[in-house]
Formats: sequence, C-alpha cells, structure tokens
Amino acid sequence: LFSLFSFVNLSIAGYVLKDDYNSASFFNMFDFFTEADPTHGFVQYIDQGSAWNTGLISNSNGKVYIGVDHTNVQPNGRPSIRLTSKAAYNSGSLVILDLDHMPGNSCGSWPAYWMVGPSWPNGGEIDIIEGVNTQNHNAMTLHTADGCSIYDNGNFTGSLYSDDCYVNAADQTNNLGCQISTSQYNTYGDGFNNVGGGVYAMEWTDEAISIWFFQRGTIPSNIQSGNPSPDASWGRPLSQFTGCCDIPEFFSDNQIVFDVTFCGDWAGSVWSSDSTCSALSGSCTDYVANNPQAFSNAYWSINSLQVFEQTAKSS
Repeated sequence: LFSLFSFVNLSIAGYVLKDDYNSASFFNMFDFFTEADPTHGFVQYIDQGSAWNTGLISNSNGKVYIGVDHTNVQPNGRPSIRLTSKAAYNSGSLVILDLDHMPGNSCGSWPAYWMVGPSWPNGGEIDIIEGVNTQNHNAMTLHTADGCSIYDNGNFTGSLYSDDCYVNAADQTNNLGCQISTSQYNTYGDGFNNVGGGVYAMEWTDEAISIWFFQRGTIPSNIQSGNPSPDASWGRPLSQFTGCCDIPEFFSDNQIVFDVTFCGDWAGSVWSSDSTCSALSGSCTDYVANNPQAFSNAYWSINSLQVFEQTAKSS
C-alpha cells in the first residue's frame, strides 16, 4: 500500500527550476571550505584563488572540473576542494546532477556528493554519492539526530544495509547512519566513468528521500527536456528512505557539498582490511602523501547541476 501511495504522490508532483548551477556561474554559487576536515582526512582544502591558480578547478566548454593535487609529494595532506552551496534547500526539492566523470577508485580517496543541514546532525545529512578506496558501488546514506529510522518498503532496487539514521545509534558503528547500497558497478568510481557517467536525481519530499541513477542512453526524456517529473518512466529508484522518520523534523536547510578527502574516519579506518590498498603501503597517509600520480583520476567533471522546486503535491 505504501509503495503505491509513494508512486502516486511522486507522479503528480510538478517542479519548476529554482537554481541553475551552470558552468559560468558555478563557482560563484559555492563557498570554498578551508578549515580542518571534520572527518579527520589527510587533506588541505584550499581557497578559490589558490584552486584557480593551481588548476584544481576550471570551467570550459560548458563543463566544470573539480580536482585534487596529483603532481606533488604532500607530507602535510593532499590539496583538494570542498565546496558548499550558498543556497540551502528543503522538502519539495528535486536535485538533478549530470556527471561526465567522478573520482575513480584510488586507494586512500574518499569522494562525496552530499547535502547537509545546519547544526549537524540536527538538520540532517543526505549522502547521494559516496565511497572509499576500491569500493565499486555507491553507498547512499542519511545521518540524523536520534529518532529517525527507515525500512525496506520494496520500492527501491538497492539493498538496505542499516536502518537507524541516528549518528550515535547504539547497535551500529559510530556515524554509520541508515544506508542503502547498490550492487550496480556503473553507479560509482571507475565503473561509472567507464560508461560515460550519467545522471543522479534526488527527490526530497515530506514522505521520502529517493535517489535515482540513469546511465547514458537511459536518461528519461523529461529530464533531458528540462522538465523533470519522477513518473513511471523513471522506474524504481536506487534508494528510497522512508519509515519511522518525520522527514520535515529531521531534515532542513540542506546545502549541496562536493569534496574529495583522503584517509580519515572512513577511508583510513578500513585501509588495513582492503587487500589491494594495504598491499601498497602499511599506512594510508604515507601512500597518499607520496604517490601524487595515483590521484590524477580523482576529479569531478560536471555537465550540469540544477535544483527544482515542487509546485504541487498530493493532499
């Protein structure tokens, strides 16, 4: 019953363009985060001027490039970019990202495309694309304050990995959150890049947060026409987060974030259990510091990013 209700609710929602992060204005619509990495990564986040001067960002031919330093040994952390949108979004948002390329499978890297609210975790966090090291599929996750959990409603193609979104849930690893993963290799890293990328769509309503991925050649016509509508032509999403969670209570004023960090709380903590990476070095930070060439593929290439606002929803 809930699955049918969700489908009907999504199908009648109308959306209009709210913000267009085109290549010409892209970097002016984001702030450059330059503080210490909250996830304790082996990284130096640099400012906009330094990023332009060192070639870590660019915009040409309608595309946006966001990369990391891949030429120098960096004993104090690898220079990288962390962008946070100046605008914040709420329920009733549909975020459409067309990516040519995302950071590939590099040992030590931890790329993410996500959204986060103020006073974390009280405003919530939505991880749309995230992974570490040699991970070959996408892991989509919500992080919240206490009181939000999800269940498998049968309306998504991924697999429910953890169901408590609370960052300090007693029966889960610290900050695991509620996670839905997919076994599709074309959704992340090298597998994503090998098929020429595609489109990620995230719809945030009062009832659910849903994430779709469309490979080239399968992108719905209403996305291509600039009038996206999550209808039957979209099929089931990779993930749909719903259940015992009042979404408007736990998610508000989320900003869009792109970043690549290294090692830290996730990529570093699982280094020794990754046979490929641990064979390269006994230390994640030593490897990242001394092997710049390993990160030439650790970049985002963005065709477009647009945020649409819901104009109609079911009663």
